[in-house]
Amino acid sequence: MPVWVKAGYGIGQLAEGAKNAAFAALLFFYYTAVLGLAPEKAGFALLIALLFDAITDPLAGYLSDNLRSRFGRRHPFMIAAALPLGVCFYLLFSPPELSENGLYLWLIVFSILTRGAMTLYHVPHLSLGAELSEDIYERSSVVAYRYFSSYVGALCVYGLGFGVYFVSTPEFEDGKFNLAAYGPFALTIASIMVVTILISAVATLGRIPYLPAPTAVMQREQRWYLIPVRLLGEIVAALRNRSFRWLFLGVLIIFTMVGVDGALSLHMNTYFWALDAGQNLLFFLAMPVGVLIGTGFSRTLNERFDKKACIVLGTGGWVVCQILPVVLRLIGWFPENETEALTLTLTGFRFLQGLLVAQSLVSFNALIPDIVDEHELQTGKRQEGIFFAAISFSAKATHGFGTFFAGIALSLIAWPEVAGEASKAVVSATNIRDLGLVFGPAVALFAVLALLCILRMNMNRDRHRDVVAALAERRQQDQLSATVHNGTRPASA
Repeated sequence: MPVWVKAGYGIGQLAEGAKNAAFAALLFFYYTAVLGLAPEKAGFALLIALLFDAITDPLAGYLSDNLRSRFGRRHPFMIAAALPLGVCFYLLFSPPELSENGLYLWLIVFSILTRGAMTLYHVPHLSLGAELSEDIYERSSVVAYRYFSSYVGALCVYGLGFGVYFVSTPEFEDGKFNLAAYGPFALTIASIMVVTILISAVATLGRIPYLPAPTAVMQREQRWYLIPVRLLGEIVAALRNRSFRWLFLGVLIIFTMVGVDGALSLHMNTYFWALDAGQNLLFFLAMPVGVLIGTGFSRTLNERFDKKACIVLGTGGWVVCQILPVVLRLIGWFPENETEALTLTLTGFRFLQGLLVAQSLVSFNALIPDIVDEHELQTGKRQEGIFFAAISFSAKATHGFGTFFAGIALSLIAWPEVAGEASKAVVSATNIRDLGLVFGPAVALFAVLALLCILRMNMNRDRHRDVVAALAERRQQDQLSATVHNGTRPASA
C-alpha cells in the first residue's frame, strides 16, 4: 500500500483528535465560566451525551458492516458525516442568547448531535483501517499514522485556541473569557474536521475494490433491535474472565480520573495557577508531546518489565504528577504564580505525566489480545471485537462520569456561579484551595482503587506463554480430528 494512502487514511483521525481535545479542555469551562451555566447541569448534560455516544457505537458498526453500495461499506458513512459534524460542532460553541434552561438544553442537544455525527464517521473509519491490509506489520503502520494524526488534531486545538483566538486583548486580559472568540475558533476547527475527513475518504476510494463485502449471513440479518441484547450478553460473558474483569474496572476508574482532570484543567489554570494564554499553550501542549515520545519506548518497557507492571507504573506516575504540584503549593514549596519558574515546573510535570501515561495506555491495549487468547482457551470463542468494545465503552462513559463528578465537585465547594472575567473577583481563597484539593489529592482515592483492580489481574507473560502453548496443542488436535473426519491422512503421515 502506498505511503500516501496510509497517510491519507490517517489524516482522517485528526478530526476525532481535535473534537476530543476541544471537549476535554474547553467545553465544560466555556459553558460554566464563560456562559454561566451551573456546573452540575453542564456535567450532567455532557454525561448524557457521552453515554449516548457509547450506545450508538455498536449500531454504527453494525450499519457499516452490512451496507452494500458502489462506494463500499465504510465510505458512504464517512462522507455523509463530514458536513453535519462540522455544523453541529460550530453550533455547540456558538449558542444564541438563551435562559439557563435553554442553554442547558442546547448543550445536551448539540453535544449529542456532535458526538452522533462523529460516531457515524469514526466507527466506519476505524473499521476501514483494519481492512486496508491483511499484513500484520502494515496494519501496525496504518495505526501509527492514525494515532499520529490524532495528536496533531489535539495540538491544532491547543495551538489555535491559546495561541490565536484566546490571547489577551484590551477588552479581555484573559482571552479565555472573550465570548466573541469562541465562534471563530469553532468555525476554524470545524472546517479542519470537514476537510480532513473528506481527504481521508478520497485518499482511500481506490482501495474499495480490495475491501471485504458484506457476507450473505450479514445481509440476511434484519432483526436490528436484537443487537443491543446480543452485545450486552457478550460483554457479560467477557467479564467472566478474571483478568479482563479487573482490567475493565481499573480502566473505568482511570478514565474517570482523566475526565475530572480534563474538565477542571482550565479552572485550575485560571484560578489556582493564574496562567495566561501563552502559559496555557505550553501547559496543554506538554502532555501530547510527552505521550508521543513515551509511546516510542513503551514496547521496550513491556518486553523488559511485563505489561501489567507498565500499567501500574503509568497509572501511579500519572497520579503522582497530578497530586504533587497541588500539595507542594498548599504547603508553600512550589513556585509562585506569574513567575517563569511556575510555567517551567508545571509544564515539566505535564510532560512527565504524558511520558508515564503513555506506558499505561499502550500496555493495557496490548494486554487485551493476551486476555482474548485466554478467553478463547476457556470458551472456544475468538472475540477481539467485544473486548475492545467494552474498553471503548468504559473510555467514553467514564469521561462523562469524570465531567459529571467535576460539576458536582464545583457545586459542593460552593463555586460562584458568575460568568466571565468578573468571576475572578468573587472566587474566594477558600474556593481556590478547595478546587486544588479536588483536582489533586482527591484524585488519589480513584488511583488507589484503580491500582488495586490492576494488581488483581492474573495475566502476565508466564501465564500467557502457558495459554499460547495450550491453544497451539488444542488447534493441532482440532486439525487432526478434522482431517480424520474427512477421511484423509494428515500431511505429516
